[in-house]
Amino acid sequence: MKNILEVSDLKVSYGAIQAIKGLNFHVAEGEMVALIGANGAGKTTTLKTLGGLLSPASGQITFDGKAHAAIKSHDLIREGLALVPEGRGIFPKLTVVENLEMGAFSRTDGKAAIEADIERMFGIFPRLKERAFQLAGTMSGGEQQMLAISRALMGKPKLLLLDEPSMGLAPIIVQKIFETIREVVKGGVTLLLVEQNAKLALQTCQRAYVIDGGKIALEGQAQDLLHNEQVQKAYLGE
Repeated sequence: MKNILEVSDLKVSYGAIQAIKGLNFHVAEGEMVALIGANGAGKTTTLKTLGGLLSPASGQITFDGKAHAAIKSHDLIREGLALVPEGRGIFPKLTVVENLEMGAFSRTDGKAAIEADIERMFGIFPRLKERAFQLAGTMSGGEQQMLAISRALMGKPKLLLLDEPSMGLAPIIVQKIFETIREVVKGGVTLLLVEQNAKLALQTCQRAYVIDGGKIALEGQAQDLLHNEQVQKAYLGE
């Protein structure tokens, strides 16, 4: 398997504060990889940088064989990289269907193909079909998270960056969303997941990296980290 994403010595600063202090990691095509760590460790900053929302101070990012810095942020989705941000980032004053159409803004394969994919999203998340013409801002948090994921998938990404999808949601909704995420990856999408629920992330993904203080502290197979004493004490509350 080739690496779809390679990050080398990545450093990101907010003014004088260095949030990311030299990250090195990779994601292979078809993988599900988790980034876990405490609040403030640098997980969301990493995804924002990969998603083009922040500029690195230094380091190298390679996405699908291309230098990430050479791709304009608004072109990342055209290149196959989609971010579902923390807090969902949906368009609250647009309907569900309009949000999904916005997710397909970069596509050139025609209206019929886009409409077919909207129906596919409704098949993945039937609740969205029930809410098709409802303003997105009036929906529950779980429904908005389903919409945010679906909108990202409408761009037909090769790599999906998913930031804190379980945040603030009821356990039954979280279970549904993570079942869907697994199915999406089986369909050919690669996943990089940031998730505060470290146990859920490790149970879902194949490999994982632990970020601590803006650096990678541990890495390995997710099942191995799930049973790592250091990880259990620091992140799993065991």
